[in-house]
Amino acid sequence: MGQPEADIDLKRIFKKAHDFTKADEVKKMGLYPYFKPLQATDGNTVQIEGREVIMAGSNNYLGLTNDPRTIEAAKNVLDLYGTGCTGSRYLNGTLDLHLELEDKLATFMRKDSCVLFSTGYQTNEGSIQTIAGRNDIIFSDRDNHACIVVGTQVSNAKTIRYRHNDMENLRMQLEKADPEAGKIIVTDGVFSMSGVIAKIPELVSLAKEFNAGLYLDDAHAIGVIGEGGRGSASVFNLLDEVDLVSGTFSKSFASLGGFLVGDREVIEFIRHHSPAHIFSASMPPANVATVLKALEILQSEPWRMQRLEEISNYMREELRNLGFNVWSSQTPIIPVVIGDMFDCFKFWKELFEEGVYSNAVVPPAVPQGQALLRTSYMATHTDEQLDRILSAFRKVGLKHGIIDKNGRSLLNTD
Repeated sequence: MGQPEADIDLKRIFKKAHDFTKADEVKKMGLYPYFKPLQATDGNTVQIEGREVIMAGSNNYLGLTNDPRTIEAAKNVLDLYGTGCTGSRYLNGTLDLHLELEDKLATFMRKDSCVLFSTGYQTNEGSIQTIAGRNDIIFSDRDNHACIVVGTQVSNAKTIRYRHNDMENLRMQLEKADPEAGKIIVTDGVFSMSGVIAKIPELVSLAKEFNAGLYLDDAHAIGVIGEGGRGSASVFNLLDEVDLVSGTFSKSFASLGGFLVGDREVIEFIRHHSPAHIFSASMPPANVATVLKALEILQSEPWRMQRLEEISNYMREELRNLGFNVWSSQTPIIPVVIGDMFDCFKFWKELFEEGVYSNAVVPPAVPQGQALLRTSYMATHTDEQLDRILSAFRKVGLKHGIIDKNGRSLLNTD
């Protein structure tokens, strides 16, 4: 006896899942680079599959995830507050710690007000969809992070995606737009795959000319670049000219969560209207305490950012000297272009076997033929570790014909 027609139709919803075989195919080849469980870590190195490798793919930019002070700060609040809030900030989930962190972040970022979110992803998704409504237009860089893209998709606003970091294309789109519509330009401050800084001066100028808001996602910028670690706009002394700046706690701040800073009225509107804020459980107390301590360390130990800049410049220059294509990286995010997806997986595996962990990034996250290994660096990496990373890249790059012994690229990714 056959299944009822309704049951057959219902199960068709899962056809796409059963048809997805690519991950299993890569696993059978022994090249699968994702969801690797870390068995232990001290920040700079990690234990994976029973072996110790240098971590060259973390966003732990200041090296604070294993700092004794951040760990102690997290431990100290557990007895007082417990492990979680079991509710949203809107209702029973606001602690005095949340308010303290919002106040300190607003002061640090030199903005009127701050609102916390439970993740960095929710920060952008929840803020963009709230501030941009039915009669508004969002102008979004084509290389923006997925959380920005989702924020534009769930918003009732019209979204126009301009060519990556192309200010002439953005100008053209602004000129064509309805002059009476509310407008906001949204962009990563530092692009997470390339390590390139957005063209903040031009963005500020266009926002002023067309009476548009300007929103920067500085997840990979705050605590990394700019005056005192205040992010991409502060690199150009233009923080006062940016309306909204978002950040995350899962990178420089060694925790989990996110925040948005801006004018008090705008932040209060988002605080009271964003579904991602109202309907999500609030940041656990240990996470908040970790961020408070990390913010304190960022401000009291400027050597961390100085060291991070030195490391970034060194690795970028040396990888280029070896012959690798690192695009136009300007930050601790340094991509190493491999080209073909399966070549990238093979390179990743052999680099891992040489004792270096990086991140394999393949289409659609990057253009076809531009599969890459995303490397990123920490203030706490030692010189010896950096040179071991370079030695491993050179060995594997020569073996796979990506570079030659004279420091020339053999890769054609046009």
